[in-house]
Amino acid sequence: MEKLNSDPQQGNDDHWTTYQGTGAGKHIVLVSGDEEYRSEEALPMLAKILAIHHGFKCTVLFAIDPETGIIDPKNQTNIPGLHHLETADMMILFTRFRELPDQQMKYIIDYTNRGKPIMGLRTATHAFNYTRNLQSPYAKYDFKNEDFPGGYGQQILGETWINHHGHHGKESARGIINEEMVAHPILQGVQNVWGPSDVYTVNELTGDAHVLVWGQVLVGMEPTDEPNLDKPQMPLAWIKTYTGDTGKTSRVFCTTMGASVDLENEGLRRLLVNSCYWCMEMEDQIPAESQVEYVGEYQPTFFGFGTYQKGMRPSDFGL
Repeated sequence: MEKLNSDPQQGNDDHWTTYQGTGAGKHIVLVSGDEEYRSEEALPMLAKILAIHHGFKCTVLFAIDPETGIIDPKNQTNIPGLHHLETADMMILFTRFRELPDQQMKYIIDYTNRGKPIMGLRTATHAFNYTRNLQSPYAKYDFKNEDFPGGYGQQILGETWINHHGHHGKESARGIINEEMVAHPILQGVQNVWGPSDVYTVNELTGDAHVLVWGQVLVGMEPTDEPNLDKPQMPLAWIKTYTGDTGKTSRVFCTTMGASVDLENEGLRRLLVNSCYWCMEMEDQIPAESQVEYVGEYQPTFFGFGTYQKGMRPSDFGL
């Protein structure tokens, strides 16, 4: 029986998973919720790495069926536990087409406007899609909004959803380090970035964005495949800043990679870990080769609609 809570939108301890780090003194909140790329598997593994190897306290949130407490990536309207953002030092966002109740969405937007660090993964470029409550004060964050062009993705992270640049499920992505940024601390020890999820189209990054890694389309689904020279490289990972309504400025990192199977790549895991340090202005602590080994077993589910593991609860991702 699911525990009752006086505030069902806020949820209870059964609705999220926390990994206690030791020594880093920072709290990272990782927000999952997508139907396709298995963010509910990717973010717990990333959180375990950040907690066990790097000492950060990490709290992972999930799309939850409010009736059963079971993780349901198809539920676009419920991610309990977002109140943890009130005391978070960093947010990692990996959602797709969510339309959260105003009470939940308020935590994300208030956090965004406080000048705190933000990381966006894969579908975070189209994190929100408003079709039910167009009068919501947060409807402007819709990925296709015209008054706040491109919504959360374009305005905060740098780009919204355009389309698949690589042939989805048939052309994988190789990361090419931007030679102009090779000395950036995020890229320390990062090499051989590759993932089976395809390169997204990026029309034009907003604000003061700098590309760290370019995405090269490969002709197949293996890291040794040849590049598709008919398709130009696109930004795959970049940094920027965002100044919110309060006038405070956030450091932002975004990548169009991040599917659970992408995280099998050591280079990508190191890119993400290093980016957390940079986002929190801790770049002077990035080692020559940050530790990114798996914590426990990791056998991610390949991306696709309806491929998620059924009947899973947040506690199933515990240490």
